[in-house]
Parts: sequence; C-alpha cells; structure tokens
Amino acid sequence: MGPSNTTLRSVDHCRRLWSLLFLIVLLAACAGPALKTDAERPEPSYAVSPATTGLLADAAQRIGEQHGAANSGFYLLDGSRESLDWRLAIIDSAVSSLDIVTYLWYPDIVGSLLLERAVLAAERGVHVRLVIDDLLMMGLDQGLADIQAHPNIELRLFNPWKKRSVASRAGEMIAQMERLNIRMHDKLIIADGLATILGGRNIGDHYFGLSEDFNFHDLDVLAVGPIAQDANDMFDHFWNSEWIASAENLTTEPDAEAAEAGWQRVTDRTRSAEELESFAREPKDWTAEFEWLLQHSHPGSGHLVYDEVSATEVDQSMIGHMFALFDQAESELLIANAYIVPAEPGMEFLQGLTGRGVDVRILTNSLESHDLPAVNSHYEKWRKPIIDAGVSLYELRADPEIRSLVEIPPFSGKFVAFHTKAAVIDQKRVFVGSMNLDPRSAAINTEMGAIIDSAGLAASLREVILRDMHGENSWQVTLNAKDKLEWVNSDTTSSSQPSRGFMQNVMNVVLKVVPKEQN
Repeated sequence: MGPSNTTLRSVDHCRRLWSLLFLIVLLAACAGPALKTDAERPEPSYAVSPATTGLLADAAQRIGEQHGAANSGFYLLDGSRESLDWRLAIIDSAVSSLDIVTYLWYPDIVGSLLLERAVLAAERGVHVRLVIDDLLMMGLDQGLADIQAHPNIELRLFNPWKKRSVASRAGEMIAQMERLNIRMHDKLIIADGLATILGGRNIGDHYFGLSEDFNFHDLDVLAVGPIAQDANDMFDHFWNSEWIASAENLTTEPDAEAAEAGWQRVTDRTRSAEELESFAREPKDWTAEFEWLLQHSHPGSGHLVYDEVSATEVDQSMIGHMFALFDQAESELLIANAYIVPAEPGMEFLQGLTGRGVDVRILTNSLESHDLPAVNSHYEKWRKPIIDAGVSLYELRADPEIRSLVEIPPFSGKFVAFHTKAAVIDQKRVFVGSMNLDPRSAAINTEMGAIIDSAGLAASLREVILRDMHGENSWQVTLNAKDKLEWVNSDTTSSSQPSRGFMQNVMNVVLKVVPKEQN
C-alpha cells in the first residue's frame, strides 16, 4: 500500500519550505556584508615607545624613583565606580598611544562612553589601536568601517566571520565550528606604554554596576610602570597575528554621513544618560587622582602570561601557568574564580596541595549568583570532592552586602553575579586576569593575566577575597553530620543549593546535556 496523496503533498510542501529556506540563506550569504577575499594583510606594526611627557610619564617616573626602575605601582580596582573612573583617567591622560583589547564591547551606555573617549583621544593626536573579538560585532560593520576610517584609529577583529549577515554567520558557525568556537577572552587597556588595566571586566553596563538586569562583582588591577611595556608586547603579538583582520577588510565602505550621525547618537547618549550622572561625561584633568594613586599604589614587579597564537592554533599554555603558580604555595592559596570545573586532574592537584599542609580556600559562583547556569550544571558534582580534598569552599550570594560596591545608585539589578579571576599565593604573590578554571578557558579560548610579586598588593587582594568569603557576602559549602552538602551564610542554613527560583533549577538540570567545553 503506497503513501496517500495527503502524505505526498505534505512531503512536497516540506521540501519546498526547506528549499526556500536554503535559498534565503544562500542569497544572504552571497549578497550580505563580508570580508574582502582579496585583502592583503597589513605589514607588521608595533607599539610606539613609551611617552616621555604627560601625566602618565610623570607618574611612572615618580614610581621608578621611589621604588626602583624595575618596579611598577599596582592598585586593585575592586568597586565598579573606581574601575570605570580609572579607565577614563588613563584614556583621558594618554598623549601618544592607546591600545585596547577586549572580548565583549557592548553598544550600551558604558560602551558608548569608552568609545567616545577613545575617539576623542584620537582627535587630540593619540594613536589608537583596538582589537575586539568578533563575537558581538554582528550588524555593526558600518560603525566598524567608520571608526577604522579615522586617521588616528586602527581597528582589528579577532577570528572574524567571513560572511557578516545574521543568516550567513549562523551557517558559517555550523560549517566552521572548530575555528569560530575559538574566542579571544583577553581584556587589556594600555595608555602611553606606561599605564595598563587588566582583569576580568569586558566593556558593558553590567561590568560596571549600571544594569537593571544583573551586575557583575569583578576585579581588575591598574598598573603604572614597566609592566605596561610587557602588556604592549602581548598586544603586538595578537595585533600582528593571522587571527586578526583589519576593519579595512570589510566590504562595507566608510560613510561620512553615517559616521556623523553615529557620532551624534553616541555623544547625545553619553550627555543625557542618567547612568553617568556621577561620572566625568567629558575628558578632564586627572592630576589630583594620580597624586592620590601615587600614595596608595603598591610597589612590585610583575609580568604577563597569556596564550600565544600561531597561524592555525592557540598554544593553550595558560592552564599550565596557573597550575605552576598555584603549586608554589607553601602555606596558603586563596582562589577567587567565577567559573570552576576542576575535573580529575584539578582534583588531584588540590589534594596534593592540601596533603602537604597548604590552606586552600576557593570562592566561586553559587547557582543563585550564576549568569551561566550551564557552568553550574557541570560544576555542582565537584562540590563534595573539593570539600573532601580539604579545601574550604565558598559561593557568592546573589544579594551580598558588597552590593554597594558593585552597583551604582540609583541602579540596581535583580542579582549580583561573580566574574573575578584572581588568586593570592602565600600572602606575597598575586594573579589577576581573564582565566577561568574551566574547560573552555583551558582548551579553547585565548586567556591572559598578570603574575605580580608585591606583598602590599597581596595583602590588599587577600583582604578583598576574605571579605567576599564572609557570611554576609557568601555561602560556605560544608558537609553536615550525614555527609551531605549544606550551605551556610550569616543568616541561614540550606540543605539544597540556593537558586533564584524554579526555572533556574529546571535549567540547571536541562543544561547538563551541554558539553562542558561549550559553556
């Protein structure tokens, strides 16, 4: 008995629909914006020499005179307000060069403010170089082309999609998953080759306490001195790599009228945004702030570690750097890291540390503070093994007392999430960077960080981590008399992992099927 006419019509209808969908995708791929196929790679270029005049040069010289030419001055950027203020300070104070690397640059209030300040730096003659991961650049090619057209700005994209429309990007992602899955997770700003800010913060409202959805508790370090030249070396490594494409390679041409209209939108937004009421909306003289910094920065020496790239691959050396650093601990290791999935090698490593008497304490996200529930889905099975290994485990509350550091009034998100990647070893050595302790950071992304020898900075970071571990800010995860997990804070005890509600619990279960490497 053969298929009915109704069945045949249904099959034929489905075929026509799939053919139409395929045609739409094909046309989008052919007709949409793209990277030029015949574009020549730019000649290698490098950071200019550190500035010898200006506010940053003066600060670096005074630090060198006080603490030795090999030392830099370091200051932790713990609160959201100071983190944004100091970004504005070093951008406004630059006189010769400004280099920015970021994973995410959102077109929101903070994104507009920092873009405006970078363009204004270029307007006063500063050479500006921008490297942005292409992940969020969908639909922004006209703006990218217009920025690149500025005579003092060069903009390059990391691992870009060759076809730029929504449909074609999706098709290319499916076809080239292995390549396009590799993203540049680094975050770095360098001004005049003398001052640098690096750490966990991307460029967007929720990294600086200005989102009404949720806000990240995050951490950066500001450094003035020779470590900035080490940062320039890292920047140049990516800038000249084959993973980078210049915005000149876009088929979208610069448009002077579009650029003027775009600039007007940016400046109107930054002048009128209620979120920026307590910030400097226009460039200013930051002399007083740098005088304060010279009195409060911690002297020390440091260097950058990062995943290097060759023509076809990432060397994934950062996880080795992290284990080597942690293995130096003789008495105490404090780790603050947003996303942790230790796996068996990590567990063996932790057992080795505690087995030789090292006091290991870890702070990470709870389910309720998580912005990425898929990570928690793969982390949660490791809670008990971590505790059994002799590690003290803490998880950030969604409503921590330090919310006042994270959020900038009058704005308040639904919860606070944890985004820090930092560590203190034996109260004398510090790590601050972009590196999570999960499979994606270990084996897929490019990552970076600074290893800093400074007892003063270590004491400052230790104080921050211990504060964050306190019961007003975190849950301590322990085992009760029945060897079951228990969450304890300053107010209450819970026998189940704290969450923001039913749907988050459901998603926590559902997302266990997502490969842990893709979180």
